[in-house]
Amino acid sequence: MNDQIIFEPYNLNGLSLSNRMVMAPMTRSRSANPGNVATELTALYYQQRASAGLIITEGTYVSREAVGYLNVPGIYTAEQVEGWKLVTDAVHQQGGKIFAQLWHVGRLSHPDLLDGELPLAPSALNPLAQAFTPEGFKDTVDARAMTPGQIKKTIHDFKQAAANAVEAGFDGVELHAANGYLLHQFFNLYSNKRQDQYGGSIKNRARILFDILDELHTVMDIRKVGVRLNPSLHGIQGMMLDEETVAVHDYIIAKLNEYDLAYLHLTEPFTDVSGNPWAIEEVAKRYRPLYDGTIIINRGFNKATASQVLNDGDADLVSFGVPFIANPDLVERFKSNAPLSQADPLTFYTPGEKGYTDYPTLVQLS
Repeated sequence: MNDQIIFEPYNLNGLSLSNRMVMAPMTRSRSANPGNVATELTALYYQQRASAGLIITEGTYVSREAVGYLNVPGIYTAEQVEGWKLVTDAVHQQGGKIFAQLWHVGRLSHPDLLDGELPLAPSALNPLAQAFTPEGFKDTVDARAMTPGQIKKTIHDFKQAAANAVEAGFDGVELHAANGYLLHQFFNLYSNKRQDQYGGSIKNRARILFDILDELHTVMDIRKVGVRLNPSLHGIQGMMLDEETVAVHDYIIAKLNEYDLAYLHLTEPFTDVSGNPWAIEEVAKRYRPLYDGTIIINRGFNKATASQVLNDGDADLVSFGVPFIANPDLVERFKSNAPLSQADPLTFYTPGEKGYTDYPTLVQLS
């Protein structure tokens, strides 16, 4: 096995990556300011990790209605765009590449986070989850079923957010269509009970994703757009597998071949789905033969398992989450087979630099 394959450069549809290691999107809740703006601290955090072949930012809200977590940066105001410019400049100064993940949480929000308004969703259903509000965790509520006009506006919000990302200097964007959030809610039979052009058939339930892609094509190079999917999410974020989960994702991924995208970012199951007839146990292996473009896979990898999946040809790039939190120089540590620092979960979402920008590199430890 070639254990150096993860360090090889990669041509991401015209964008040159220095290696095949991707920093996965991870919410860090450090934009604790009135405008939910990325700050100099945010810029430092990403700059420290710029040796990754590609950074995908934490999810960034495409509109005020998209909000679902506290202190997360948005990308829908001029002030927020200026904040993200700090980040892209800092990463580019280190020779890194960075995409913005565009995010709408849909029904996984709460009126306390939306100025008293009900969350928007495909259908007026409650995910039976919890949202973290300024007063702590609260049970989610029945969402508002989106009107055709609200769907049209949301599609426009994604388009504007993509244009804002281009203005902010990002190398591309990733559409978050996974993990039980708004776009994923449209795909699923249990969360989408609509009878219009966005509900019912597989084609209709997938329509919003392609409507967004078609709009993004008007404001940016589609070769700089990625899509994230999590086909086997079950029992998390209010999402349950259904009898058409595999079929709808098969349809989506086959149709994505019609778009010359930057990549398809897939996640292996978060939980044990063995024995579930509606689950895909090995996501990368299923979709590698069906998708013609670049595949990024995420699965709690270490150096050895990441090298294996690349050698097997099941993916082209591998994304790492938590290891990048505690190891800003993860690429260098893998190269030298150095021990990894362990991340502190208690500081994943807390304010300030602790557990964010204060993890030392190997050079600082020596």
